[in-house]
Amino acid sequence: MPIGQRPFQRGQVRPYLGVGFGVVTVSAAAILIRLAQAELHSIVVAAWRLALATLILAPVALIGFRREFRSLTSRDWRNAFLSGLLLAIHFGTWISSLALTTVAASVMLVWTSPIFVGLGSQLLLGERLTRGMRVALVAVILGSVIIGVGDLGQGTHRLLGDLLALMGAISGAGYFLIGRSLRRRVSLLAYVVPVYASAAVVLIAVMLAAGLGPVPQQPQTWLWLVLMAIGPQILGHSSLNWALRYLSATFVSVATLGEPIGATLLAWWVLGEPPTPWAVAGGALILSGIVVASRAERRS
Repeated sequence: MPIGQRPFQRGQVRPYLGVGFGVVTVSAAAILIRLAQAELHSIVVAAWRLALATLILAPVALIGFRREFRSLTSRDWRNAFLSGLLLAIHFGTWISSLALTTVAASVMLVWTSPIFVGLGSQLLLGERLTRGMRVALVAVILGSVIIGVGDLGQGTHRLLGDLLALMGAISGAGYFLIGRSLRRRVSLLAYVVPVYASAAVVLIAVMLAAGLGPVPQQPQTWLWLVLMAIGPQILGHSSLNWALRYLSATFVSVATLGEPIGATLLAWWVLGEPPTPWAVAGGALILSGIVVASRAERRS
């Protein structure tokens, strides 16, 4: 047991429930995206997800954190916009990958983001890459190659989907790296609202420039979009951030590995899409690599 951490008590159940709720809620994102893609282009789905989340959170943030917004410097706003730009790329590429490859392959590959965060920390911030992170990087690369090899015989669209998921992981890593310094100084809502808003504006601009149909016509599509914004985007991530106040970051990060597993099982159940043996093997390597990386970060 880590020094300073209390033994498990009955009163500590709520943080664990928060983690469980967060993982289950976030796991539903890929399924809701697939359902919305029955009518909408992937970029439109990404734009609505972030736009609705911004519209829901902005009034609360503007009322409760107005003074904090005023304290942000021009550099802070530039970093928030850049972070939002990378978040837009992350959602645009990852959601597009879900239209081309399996849910299992997509979520496993996009979950390599923490490894790219570690790599980027060394290349951009001068932080030393530990031995554990190097082992994790090798495991993730091998796992990604295995998933790609399994998709070779399934058509070029599968491989394109795998590459888009990896692009989503890399851009997601950049989003975390750029936002890390800003997040240390400002509250959660004061950070996510300008970032979400920036990402939404970028995706809406791309959507309009490409001439994509922006407004859903089917009521069920609106339902999937609203559930996506309230569930995975707001409640899911907020529950995980809340649990960080009571539980170690290592425990929460390892627990969130349940997201790709949960998404894969939900896709099997709801969409009738069982994972391929290649996705299972590659995904196991990727998940083990992320576990090794989280432990290495904890030791360092």
